[in-house]
Amino acid sequence: MDKIKIGFAPTRRNLFSAAAAIEYADLTREKLDEFGIDYVDIKEINEDGLLYDDTGLEKIAEKFAAEKIDGLFLANENFGTEYECARLAKKLNVPVLLWGPKDEHPADDGSRLRDTQCGLFAIGKVLRRFKVPFTYIRNCDLADPVFERGIKDFVKVCNVVKVFRNTRILQIGPRPFDFWSTMCNEGELLERFNIQLSPIPLNELVKEIKKVQSEESDLIRENIDHVHELAEVQIKPDELRMVVALKIAILNLAEAYGCNAGVIQCWTALQDEIGILPYAALSLLQDEGLPVTCETDVHGVISQLLVEAATLGEHRAMFADVNTRHPSNENGELLQHLGVFPLSTAKTKPILPPRHFVFDYPGSVGFEAKEGDLTLCRFDGDNGEYSLLMGNAKVIDGPYNQGTYVWVEFENLNRLETKLVYGPYIHHISAVYDKVVPVLYEACKYIGIQSDFYDPIEEDIQAYLRGE
Repeated sequence: MDKIKIGFAPTRRNLFSAAAAIEYADLTREKLDEFGIDYVDIKEINEDGLLYDDTGLEKIAEKFAAEKIDGLFLANENFGTEYECARLAKKLNVPVLLWGPKDEHPADDGSRLRDTQCGLFAIGKVLRRFKVPFTYIRNCDLADPVFERGIKDFVKVCNVVKVFRNTRILQIGPRPFDFWSTMCNEGELLERFNIQLSPIPLNELVKEIKKVQSEESDLIRENIDHVHELAEVQIKPDELRMVVALKIAILNLAEAYGCNAGVIQCWTALQDEIGILPYAALSLLQDEGLPVTCETDVHGVISQLLVEAATLGEHRAMFADVNTRHPSNENGELLQHLGVFPLSTAKTKPILPPRHFVFDYPGSVGFEAKEGDLTLCRFDGDNGEYSLLMGNAKVIDGPYNQGTYVWVEFENLNRLETKLVYGPYIHHISAVYDKVVPVLYEACKYIGIQSDFYDPIEEDIQAYLRGE
């Protein structure tokens, strides 16, 4: 994953103290350095290193565009020049963060140096006039933990937006006939979101597997050894060799087509060609940063990309069926799938069983996922409307299941069930061991989809974003 780069544009207005604005801009720079933020500065643009006029605006916009920034940070160091901020933001079309440091105590004569808070109101209004969505950190001191949290969350938001806007999905085969629920509108995804599909037939994958097997003996051996380190292997050596050849082949094709994710028609034509299921290979790919979902669920893999991006790639997402109610917990639910959870999410050492519990083939994974708190999300749409369903759950104990699985508890399972039945969502969901709902919520305003929740938590999220 590329590092997120922020364009730092501190601003001032001429009626207020330029010296105070310069001082606070430098203090802000020090904090960005302390937080490890990768940012592009404007200190050489003019004597102040601040945004306040058209001449500076054009130079700043040119520099930020050349640097390919992923987000714009408008730091209002005094009242700020609201129209220059809005003009710059409009030119760049990236997520925008607005903040200004809390004003100091008025002088003994009643004069004020900066009027930063008042300027924030003005900038927010003009950004709205320019139809520029933006994120706001409340007016606070640089040392306030809210400032650090807001900056770091904004970087995550930028990552979600960057991943979403630059997604190309390798589609290996059409969806299975029976899975009408996973159909998608390829043209609409491209026209509205720039999400591109790269469809290939199954036989192209088979050809790549044969090529890998004939040319990549050292690489195959290394991958086989790696699987033995990660899991208890109960399948035959030639079957394991096919698992890793399949994994390498998908990686090769994803690279050839410039894809950052994939979907695959996982049953049943592929088994007839190569004699194994793809699920173990998909588990390995998930941990290597290439999410590939089964049953050709394009919206499902987009969900995985979004929730992983919200963690800056620190956690890998589980792709799961919302499957069965817990036998004794009224708000408990089974998240389970054919055997595709990332191996890194296992509670105990995973196994590669001799045969799958549904399909009579090798090539799957079995384990219970580890304990923890989860963020769940599902990107989906129909009839021209798209939204992101999201919320939280916690892992609980439950009965043994085959495949990859985890039991979770919701605040109110009935609310989730109702959402999934009425749609536009389906039974597939992505889950990650992190709490990133506020990041996903904020990202929705930039990627042009509606945020949605299965619990009534929107006010809590807004309170978090207000720094409360």
